[in-house]
Amino acid sequence: MTTEIKVPVLPESVADASVATWHVKVGDKVSRDQNLVDIETDKVVLEVVAPDDGVITEILEEEGATVLGEQVIAKVGAADSAPASSEAPKKDSSKAEATKETTVVKIKVPVLPESVADATIATWHVQEGDTVERDQNLVDIETDKVVLEVVAPEAGVISKITNGEGDTVLGEQDIAEITAGGAAPAASSSSESDSEAESGDEVMSPSVRRLVSEKGLDASKIKGSGKNGKITKEDVEAFASNASKPAKSAPAPQAAVQAPTGDRTQKRVPMTRLRKTIANRLLEAKNSTAMLTTFNEINMKPIMDLRKQYKDVFEERHGARLGFMSFYVKAVVEALKRFPAVNASIDGDDIVYHNYFDVSIAVSTPRGLVTPVLRDCDKMNFAEIENGIRALALKGRDGKLTVEEMQGGNFTITNGGVFGSLLSTPIINLPQTAILGMHKIQDRPMAVNGKVEILPMMYLALSYDHRLVDGKESVGFLVTVKELLEDPARLLLDI
Repeated sequence: MTTEIKVPVLPESVADASVATWHVKVGDKVSRDQNLVDIETDKVVLEVVAPDDGVITEILEEEGATVLGEQVIAKVGAADSAPASSEAPKKDSSKAEATKETTVVKIKVPVLPESVADATIATWHVQEGDTVERDQNLVDIETDKVVLEVVAPEAGVISKITNGEGDTVLGEQDIAEITAGGAAPAASSSSESDSEAESGDEVMSPSVRRLVSEKGLDASKIKGSGKNGKITKEDVEAFASNASKPAKSAPAPQAAVQAPTGDRTQKRVPMTRLRKTIANRLLEAKNSTAMLTTFNEINMKPIMDLRKQYKDVFEERHGARLGFMSFYVKAVVEALKRFPAVNASIDGDDIVYHNYFDVSIAVSTPRGLVTPVLRDCDKMNFAEIENGIRALALKGRDGKLTVEEMQGGNFTITNGGVFGSLLSTPIINLPQTAILGMHKIQDRPMAVNGKVEILPMMYLALSYDHRLVDGKESVGFLVTVKELLEDPARLLLDI
């Protein structure tokens, strides 16, 4: 039986998407819930997973292709049986490796940036006794803003782990040892096939692991129904629904007061460094600024018509998809030139005016919201802005953003519309003075020249520090952005 792989349903404010990265090729065997391809929109990257076990029989859209919601992009056929001789080479190779000379290699924390004093061990992906390959990710080291991956310098066996998850470590500190060329401890014959299956196929795919984390469940209590005991999304949903049902118990005597029993459980986990940093900075912004928000609305039809007319030619010439964010950034830069106070910041009793235009772009990642900086936006064209935002979004998703890419920024743009937000009041990203919130594009009846027309409208929200920016400047800034977006020719003519 052939199964069609389709693009997920796109948010209403997103017209189309782009095939970013294929993780498989025709002929590859895939398992249920395995990530097949990344679909990129203006701001977020969507993972498309395999609905069942099988073999990739056809890929209809290659990387870089523009696709629509629910468009068929690949096909998966029934899985073939694995070659019977596949186990023999593994055993022979493990015996051959055991004869090699062994060398102890120390695993160290990477050199931390100058602004970072220490770090925390977030997640160990291996245990003592595990066999690892060269360049395999061993552990995630978390700082205040970025996660550093520590990979194996040599193939071997994890012989010692000196620091567990949650421990605070310093730069270049020893945290584990690998016996290079060593062999894993021999296991009983009855469990050998199970251990090989687990080492080659994770119990949970990334999408299932994210679902477990979102629901706050204990993965060790969930029984997997997939291949080799793999936990599927259905297993997680079933476990969550059973946990939410109140347990039936005998009525207690009226005089006795008993604690709730049954499946009424809770899970307490420590906040990550990134989440603690976000919480502290948001609270600091709320308590230390005189924050106000002003609103306006934009008719997005001119930009949408322009994109529709030129997006294919633009992508063919520049190798980048023409999205909305490049228009937003261009309009913001022009408005910042006209209203310098919005591009300034307060330092003690001084006002610092910036003569450059570094714009922070809010990016949603599995670990939380981050704001990497797109620098010198006034010197970039539309294609350079689109490519820059795409690179930052991919790095944010993969946890590859550097401290340098997160520091600085004079103004922030956040687009909650990709998640369906119709209106919001964004919080200032300190030490900046203002932040612009874009929202969902929604068709509404509007009065145009005395007639009612249905137009794609979007609300704008500008939150600003009233200590530095007056109402006249904030409203003027927002009106400028509105005029530039409703008449994109102004961006080219500088009027």
